[in-house]
Parts: sequence; C-alpha cells; structure tokens
Amino acid sequence: MSSKKINSIKNNFYALSLVWKICPGAVIHMAIARLLYYFGWLFYSAFFMRYVINALQSGKTFSAIMIFIALTVGVFASMALYNSYILGKVAPIANTKLNKGIYKILFKKSCNVELECFENSEFYDKYTLAMKNADVNMYQTVDQLFGVLFGFIASICAFIFMFKVDNFSVLFILLPIIGNFFFRTLNSKIDYKRNKEMAVHNRRIDYINRIMYLKDYAKEIRLTNIFKLLKRQYTDAITGVADVTKKFVFKSACLHWFYVMFTFTFIFEGLLIYGAYRTLVSNTMNLSELAVLTSMMVSTTWILIGFTDSVTASIKNGLFVDYLRSFLEYKEKIPEDYDGADPGTKIESIEFVGVGFSYKDIPVLSNLNMKIEGGKTYALVGHNGAGKSTIIKLLLRFYDPTEGQILLNGRNIKEFNLQKYRALFATAFQDNRMFSMSVADNVTLGEDIPFEEREQVVTQSLKLSGVYEKVMSLPDGINTTLTREFDDNGAVLSGGEFQKIVVSRAFARHCPIKVFDEPSSALDPIAEYKLFDNILKSCSENTLLFISHRLSSVQNADYVFFLEKGQVKEEGTHLELMKKNGLYADMYQKQAENYLADKTHQTEGIWA
Repeated sequence: MSSKKINSIKNNFYALSLVWKICPGAVIHMAIARLLYYFGWLFYSAFFMRYVINALQSGKTFSAIMIFIALTVGVFASMALYNSYILGKVAPIANTKLNKGIYKILFKKSCNVELECFENSEFYDKYTLAMKNADVNMYQTVDQLFGVLFGFIASICAFIFMFKVDNFSVLFILLPIIGNFFFRTLNSKIDYKRNKEMAVHNRRIDYINRIMYLKDYAKEIRLTNIFKLLKRQYTDAITGVADVTKKFVFKSACLHWFYVMFTFTFIFEGLLIYGAYRTLVSNTMNLSELAVLTSMMVSTTWILIGFTDSVTASIKNGLFVDYLRSFLEYKEKIPEDYDGADPGTKIESIEFVGVGFSYKDIPVLSNLNMKIEGGKTYALVGHNGAGKSTIIKLLLRFYDPTEGQILLNGRNIKEFNLQKYRALFATAFQDNRMFSMSVADNVTLGEDIPFEEREQVVTQSLKLSGVYEKVMSLPDGINTTLTREFDDNGAVLSGGEFQKIVVSRAFARHCPIKVFDEPSSALDPIAEYKLFDNILKSCSENTLLFISHRLSSVQNADYVFFLEKGQVKEEGTHLELMKKNGLYADMYQKQAENYLADKTHQTEGIWA
C-alpha cells in the first residue's frame, strides 16, 4: 500500500477522533445508520427471501408466513423511521455543533499562527481549503469511513452467503469488483486529468464572471473597451474547455461503458443465465435457490457499489482532512499565545542591535542599529523599499529578525508574553482594513473601554483625526455602519476619511507606544499638517514612532532615522540632518521644490 493511501486512512481516522470530541452522539448515530443500511440488504436477500420461499415449499401456514412478513415490515419501517430521524434531526444538530466546534478550533488556530503564514501561498491555500465547508466535509468524512468499514464486512458476508448457495456463483462477484475498482478507477483518473487541464480555462471563466458583478470594475467596464478583451478571453476559455472535453470524451465514454457492463449487465444477465441453466437444463438447482441467488445478486451488487463509493469518497476526503490536519498541527514560529515575562508599561528604551531580516531569502534589512528612548518622538523616513514598514513589523513581532536582536528596556522582546508585549503598542497602518461594523466599533476595535466612557473616547479620537464632523453628518453618527456589505444604509467613506478613521484607532487606545505608518498618505497638505499637529500634541507623553514619505511632516520629531537599502544611512534631528547636506537634505529639498512648483501651478490655474 502506498504512503499516500496510508496517510489517507490515517487522516480519515483523525477526522473520526476530532468529530468524536465535538459530538460523539452523532458519530454513534452515523455508525448505526450505516450498519442498518447494509444489514437491510443482507437480511432481505439472504434471510427474508429464503425463509418465504422455503416456507411456501414446506407447506407452512399462511398466517405463519404473514406474521414473519409483518415482523419484517415492522423492522424495516422502524429502520426507515430511524433514518428519517437522523436526516431530520441528528444530522442538522450535529452539523451545527460541528460548525461551532470545528470553526472554534480553526479560528483559534488562525489567530495564533504568525503573519508569515498568511503571506505564504502554499500555507494559505491549505488554510482556505481547511476552512471551506469544514463542518460538512468532516461529517461526510466520518459517514463515509463507516461506509468503508461496514461495507467491507457486508461484502464479505455477501460473498459467504452466495458461496453457500452456489460455489461457482461467487465468481460473478468479481465482475462488479472489476467494474468498480478497475474501470471506475481508470475513469476517475481520466476525470482528474480532464479537470486538471480544464483548471486554467475555468479559472479564467471564474475570474471574468467575478469581474462582471464586482463594483470595483464597473467604472472601467463602462468607460473603456475592456469588455471586448474580457469577452475575447471568455470565448477563448470556453473554447479551451470544449477542446479538453473532446480530447477525453472517447476514452471516458468507453471506460464508462465497461464500468456499467461489468458492474450491472454481466453479473445480472450472467447469473440469470447461469441460474436458468442449472434450474431448467441440468436440474441441479430448485426455484427457491434460484430466487435466493438472484436476490443475493442484486444485494451484493449494491453493497459493492456502496462500498466502492465510500472508498473513493474516503480517499478524496482524506486529502481534505490532510489540509485540515496539517493546518491544525502546524507548529507556530511566533505563537500568539506565547507566555513569557511581563514587559510592564514603562518604556525606557527600544533598541535594534545588528538586526538583519530576509523575506523569502531576499535581504530586506542588514546590520540595522537604532536606539529609541522612551517618551520621545521618532521618524523613519526613506524611499520606498527602504525597510521602514519591515522595522515596524519586526518591532511588533509579526516576524522575528533573522540576525541580531530587538531589546525592550535592555531585554530581548522574544522573552516577553506576546499579548502583553503587543498591548504596549497602538498602531495605525496605511493598509488597515475597515470592518462592516459601526464607526464606534471600527475605532475601538473591541478595546475594553467602560461603557460610560466609550462614546467620549470615540468622539475625542475622531476629533483628533479630523473626521468627527463627517461622522456626525452620517444618519446614526458614531453608530452608523461602515460599508454596505450587510446594511444598504451603510456609509462608504472616501480614501482620506477612511484613513482618518484608521488613525482614530491609535488615538483611542491607551498605551505607552504609538506607531503611525504613513498616516497622511491620502490627505491634502493642510489636513496633513493638522493631523500631525494633533498627533504630536495628544501623544506628547507617549513614545511616538511614525513613518512618513513627506519629510515636511517630520520636522518636529525629536529624532529622525533616514533608511536606505535596509540600513540607517543618516540619523539626527531635522536641523542636524539638513546641516549635513546629505541624503536626507537632498530628499527634503527635492520634495520642497516639487511642492512649491505644484503650489505655483495651482495659483496660476486660479488666476488664468
């Protein structure tokens, strides 16, 4: 047996153990239901038909036969009622419990893995596959596992029963086995190859379908001729699907024909011809034996089909469970629940000592040395790709340095309890996301603020970021839902307004260190000046660290680090760096010239 099949078996039993922990009752019901399903086939063909025919031949009374039939009907009616109970009550409740239990585990794990996992395409693919319909897939996996176990036992029993009726008849069982395990497997491989070749075309079709109903693309479709290109690509993709279908249609049709013939036709017709010969020609079989044999033939065929269906499904389910298992058993490099020392709340210094960092083997930072003193304001400046945002990610321990260390109050930040360490920071990133919640919830982000103080904190934060008046003009003020994802009356903000909401989050959080990553990139110069003025005034007692591509906004910082190619090239106050007349001064002067030129152009435009 190949290692892939062994892993598939292990994964199915892993699913069984996981579902058992969450809702053991459902597992028991699934096992009983599968057992009764196969019991029904075996009982009807091996016992019921034999008893009735033998009773008729032996001259048993009509009432005795009817009592047996009535009891049998009662048993099967009870089984049908039980099956309805499972489908109508057990399965829906079990799926609800599984949904709650499995996603609780998955969400906990997804919140615990480091940021790097979400930027790793291979890991992220496994994560999304694990999350997609996990509850339903797990339920089906366990159900099919019992289908394999009891289907195998039922197949052996059917083989034994047929052997007792007629030794030679068991050879006919080989026909559906060949049909299901050989021809059906070959056809499945053909389907896999076909779907694999179709995947590139189907992805293109899905992409265009998605574009046509997403609002993000509506303007371009209406204002340009892009629809012609999309239509051409769509037609090419449809043609590609058709070509792939034609490529495999003959092989697939032939294999399907052999599957049907071996699974149904040969065994049904073959056994009937064989039984008829023994009954009518050689006179070596009576009618009761023929009836039992033909009944066993039908039952055995469907038992084998059910068994092979479960085997095929279990192999496929094993692949899904493998994604789930590899995700849940992943050992985090920077676990969110890491427990270490309490960092306290007093910030004396933060120091980068010989820090180097590579992302996917590409160097980003090298031998970085920086010291930040508590209670002061620092600016990180430099061209795009200089490593500014990476420094913030390392500081927040989204990643760990590949070389060197980062010290908080002289102690490696890896030694601290991660949650308590991160609680030292309030952050406003340029790539933050807005949630489909109220303005207040988007500002506080679940921060534990007393109810009576919450409105005041939100209001003050919105005023400091400069978006308070806009928010109060909305239908429900700070309780207005942002985005229209779930609320048709929700508010959609402009880029600048959105950015101010993001900045409000940092104002709302009480902590010793505040980090602003390009907080004014979507703002005009006047709004930018007011924002930075509010940041400096409101955060005067904090250790303040901000990144800005506009050097005019860093003049009031206590200290500036100018970065280039992952290293600190210059550092000092704004005046000190201007006196050096180096990289910082050159960048500042060029920005000033561009700003003045732009301002002159705007003035000329007004008076033109």
